Amino acid sequence: MSLSRRKFFKRSAVQAAGIASIPMILSASLPEKKSKKAQFKNFPQGGTVLFQGDSITDAGRDKKRQLPNDASSFGNGYALMAGAALLNELADKKLTIYNRGISGNKVYQLRDRWQEDCLDLKPDILSILIGVNDYWHKRSGNYDGTVEVYENDFRALLKRTKQALPNTQLVICEPFSLTGGSAIGEGWQEEFEPYRQVARKLAKEFNTLFVPYQSIFDEAIKHAPATYWSGDGVHPSMAGAQLMASAWLEVVG
Repeated sequence: MSLSRRKFFKRSAVQAAGIASIPMILSASLPEKKSKKAQFKNFPQGGTVLFQGDSITDAGRDKKRQLPNDASSFGNGYALMAGAALLNELADKKLTIYNRGISGNKVYQLRDRWQEDCLDLKPDILSILIGVNDYWHKRSGNYDGTVEVYENDFRALLKRTKQALPNTQLVICEPFSLTGGSAIGEGWQEEFEPYRQVARKLAKEFNTLFVPYQSIFDEAIKHAPATYWSGDGVHPSMAGAQLMASAWLEVVG
C-alpha cells in the first residue's frame, strides 16, 4: 500500500472515530440528556431565534442578505447546523431564525450594533458566543481591553437586553480554545481562562442557559486530535461545528 493511501485510511479512521464519538462527548460533558418529550420545549410557536457573536458564529455568512432561515445568510458553521436542525424538527412551529455574528467582534462591537442586530429583531431565544477576540486581540497588541472590561461590557449588554426584552430566553455560550491549534501559543489557555470564568459567572448572575463549550472540547480531544476539531484552536472544523451545534441543541432544546 502506498504512503498516500495509508495516510488517507488513517485520516479517514480518525474522522470516523471523531464523528461517532460526538454522543459520547456530550454525554460526558453535559447534564443527563432530556427525554424526547422534553426536547424543544423552549421554542414557542412562531418564535424567533437569534445567534450572535464573532467569526465562529459568522462562519462566512453573506451579510448583504441578512435573511432568516436562509442558508447563505448563515455561513457554514454551528449556527447553520443548529438552525437547520430546528427547522427540520420543528417545521410546524414556523420559527424565524437569524445569524448576526460578525467576524472579529468584541463585546463593545456587539453593543454598538445591538439595537439593529438584536433588540429590533425581538428574539424569543438569544444565543451569544463572544470573548475570544476580547482576549486574542489584546494578546496580539491590537486591543487594550482587559478581562475586567470584558466583564463590565458583557454585563451592561445583558442588562440592556433584559430591560428591553424581559421575556427573552438568554443563552450564553462559553468561549473556548483548543491546545494544539496553530494560534494557541504559550500561556494562551492560562490567560484566557478568566474570560471563560466571566462567561460562566454572568450565566449564573442572569440565570441564562449555558453551553459549556470548553469542557465539551476538552472531552472531544480525548477522542480525536485537537486539529480534527479546529485547525487553529479557535475556529471549528466541520466536525467541530457539528459538535457545537449538537451541544447547543442539547442545552437549549
